[in-house]
Amino acid sequence: MPISSLIGLPVSGWLVDKFDSRWPLLWSFVFHGLFLLMIGLASTVWMFTVAIFLFAFSNRISNIAMNTQAINLQNMFTKKINGSFHGLWSLGGIAGVGITTLMLSLNISIESHFIGIALIMLIMIIPSFRHLLAKDKTAGPSQIFIKPDPLIMILGLVVFCAAICEGSMFDWSGIYFREVVNVELFTAGYLVFMSSMALSRFFSDWFIDLLGMQKTFILSSAMIVIGLAMAIIWPYFWPAMIGFMIVGAGTASIVPMVFTLAGKSKTYKPGIALSMIATFALVGFMLGPPLIGYIAHAFNLRFSFVLVAFCGLLIIPASIGYFRKDRATAKVSASPNLGEI
Repeated sequence: MPISSLIGLPVSGWLVDKFDSRWPLLWSFVFHGLFLLMIGLASTVWMFTVAIFLFAFSNRISNIAMNTQAINLQNMFTKKINGSFHGLWSLGGIAGVGITTLMLSLNISIESHFIGIALIMLIMIIPSFRHLLAKDKTAGPSQIFIKPDPLIMILGLVVFCAAICEGSMFDWSGIYFREVVNVELFTAGYLVFMSSMALSRFFSDWFIDLLGMQKTFILSSAMIVIGLAMAIIWPYFWPAMIGFMIVGAGTASIVPMVFTLAGKSKTYKPGIALSMIATFALVGFMLGPPLIGYIAHAFNLRFSFVLVAFCGLLIIPASIGYFRKDRATAKVSASPNLGEI
């Protein structure tokens, strides 16, 4: 799935810029449902491998097309609204866990489960399509492979660090509660992190309007470090729960802010910029959890979470560097051409 997602990233950026983003979104959503059904019906390892490859590929295209729609819509508003979209994504993840748990408890087959989800996807996308932004294709050449400029590189570093933090919490929070905190209800850490991140994203737009993006980046980074420090220093149930809740709130705003800034790039069209940023994020999701596992094996899990906190801390200098570079670039662009004076 990660390999397929990486292959799908440049293709998705090219598709949403060659066509209106709503068309790649429509067809990728349709195929996404069909390939999910294919996973449920797979009877051999090869069929299953092909199914999850195509599933991840279509998911990556729909993800970039959806975020392109969101960024283009955000650019029509003066108030920040992008955080709420990411909040709905987190809420959908929680709902997915709940639905799957219900299906398992009722002993419903995976074939029936995935058929039902695929039908829901198709039912939702068809009436929604006519309400999507049309003709959001922007001027300029559409390329599959393109080199990121310094501003995108810095945003990529920010989202890379954020992805390591999020990915590590997704994969290791439950294990941390079981192995370090020593509680039977080991899913509590994951649940409180996800719930906090989802809820905070619905308020993130208000905070960004209140504080500005640069201060919100610093506050978010500080909350990640403080939350993880609580769980590391006091590995007991309530300090760890509160700590993971703070980490969830800290990670909530970072990805929406990075996507919003990338969508305003003066060098690239939104679809291309988002696909490059998503590449950094995907690499962070891929590298972070295994790296935590190797460090935990060599030392212990508490020590490995120090690396996660360090990645969270790196967001502060990286984000400050971005805004300095952005201001310097704006000054150069605004300077009069000496040959015209």
